[in-house]
Amino acid sequence: MAKKFGGKFSPDGQGDASVREAVVDARKVDAAGAKATVLFVPGVVLAFLSLNEGAVGLITGLVGAAVLTLAAWLTRDGLRAAAAYDQRKVARKPAVPRKLLGTVLVGVGIAIASYSNDPSSIAAILYGVAAGVLHTMAFGIDPLRDKRMEGIDTFQQDRVAKVVDKAEAHLAAMTDHITSIGDRHLETRTAQFQAIARKMIRTVEEDPRDLTRARKFLSVYLEGARDAAAKFADLYKRQRDDSARADFEALLDDLEQNFAARTEKMLLDERGDMDIEIKVLRDRLQREGL
Repeated sequence: MAKKFGGKFSPDGQGDASVREAVVDARKVDAAGAKATVLFVPGVVLAFLSLNEGAVGLITGLVGAAVLTLAAWLTRDGLRAAAAYDQRKVARKPAVPRKLLGTVLVGVGIAIASYSNDPSSIAAILYGVAAGVLHTMAFGIDPLRDKRMEGIDTFQQDRVAKVVDKAEAHLAAMTDHITSIGDRHLETRTAQFQAIARKMIRTVEEDPRDLTRARKFLSVYLEGARDAAAKFADLYKRQRDDSARADFEALLDDLEQNFAARTEKMLLDERGDMDIEIKVLRDRLQREGL
């Protein structure tokens, strides 16, 4: 008789609800979306249409296609950076305004495409400006200021932002390595661990005082996890070694347990600090007869 699959890591399992939600979030459609992918189409079309336009027309068309492709790539990365910025409570604005550069390059690329078909500078400029305006309306602008929390000094928040940026980079690289294998179970299992790691990241963002206790986890351990994922993916793609797979999943289990335990301890310490503050305030109110 057939039995429904279940367990801690199954969609209907009894694992931690917040972890399951995070795994679902990790599978969401790329933050760039289909509309950013469509931006790559004009460059390809322009390149093909320029093949029979003679030497000058070909070179002009290829330059325009290259500019449009670069604009699409920058816009896609800009959308991803903006999505990551929105999800975090403490974040620095993107160092490079990718969406703004994408807007400029879209305008330049469309102007070149227009000029290659109609040698009118005014028309090319008008088309370029119109394309830039439409690009901004469709994709918006880059975050223009750092996201900070009230009551916490700038130095502490900058320290947290730097550590979090590196931690997120390690997690993203880890995801890329495991995704390259093409195994859905391994992707889900990796996302399960990453959900626990991001819970620690969010905890540190909410209270930068936890950074000292979490730094080793968010830097050394995550860097080690990234390197282990890279080596495992390289080996497993060459030969489906079940023992290597078991070892990697065991590593994820150990990492998940240790990250969860450390995060829980940080939360308990914060609760203890809050209880002390409440007790001190109550004692002071009682002494003052209130």
